[in-house]
Amino acid sequence: MKAKIASKMGEIQISSDVIATYAGTTAVGCFGIVGMAKLSMREGGIARLLRDESLRKGITVNIVNNEIDLDFHVIVAYGVSIQAVCGNLTESVRYKLEEFTGMKVNRVSVYVEGVRLID
Repeated sequence: MKAKIASKMGEIQISSDVIATYAGTTAVGCFGIVGMAKLSMREGGIARLLRDESLRKGITVNIVNNEIDLDFHVIVAYGVSIQAVCGNLTESVRYKLEEFTGMKVNRVSVYVEGVRLID
């Protein structure tokens, strides 16, 4: 699915993969986020930490009426306030995506799939 933005010069289309990659990069820059997670059904629903090149696989992007809905599956650092980390992630992603795309971010849902010690 692509976002469509009308401009003076024509139409701009933004791929949902571009939005997911940008959102993922923003998310892993937030304090307390270790990385994005992918649930593996073959391994009994255990969450796996994704590498940097696979950030968008932990994010679902839905674009409805040129408004963005996001679902994040993350792994957080052990010992941090999950509520504070998720609030920071939500606000950072909302602000940066709205600035980046010019579109409204309607909803950001965060699913904490695991906790990991940071070395």
